[in-house]
Amino acid sequence: MSGTGEHTHHGIDYVEITADDVGRARAFYEQAFGWSFNEYGPGYLGIRKPTGGEYGGLCQGERPQAGGPLVVLFSEDLEATLESVRRAGGSIVQEPFAFPGGRRFHFKDPSGNELAVWTTQGGLDIV
Repeated sequence: MSGTGEHTHHGIDYVEITADDVGRARAFYEQAFGWSFNEYGPGYLGIRKPTGGEYGGLCQGERPQAGGPLVVLFSEDLEATLESVRRAGGSIVQEPFAFPGGRRFHFKDPSGNELAVWTTQGGLDIV
């Protein structure tokens, strides 16, 4: 794991996303979110932070099982991100919905990993 920047004691520091085809996963995340990667061999790609270091990685493995931890990404424009995910070949599991604090949608990447994207805009009022 690349180590530039700060680390928080007991904070989430790095997330690995398992892919049954790392090349296909790379193409999806590049197209959907504009991510760039560090190459560490045929079965592992580090997800680069724009400021240096890495957020996590894509690792070669078996098709993921449902029910694992949910990775939630942030978007300043949820509808544009939703369309980007669709164009890149992601399948929408849950269309955008409001919750206290914002809105989000869930999708599956080509390997079957479920992730979510949220924004602060358009959420439900907290009563």
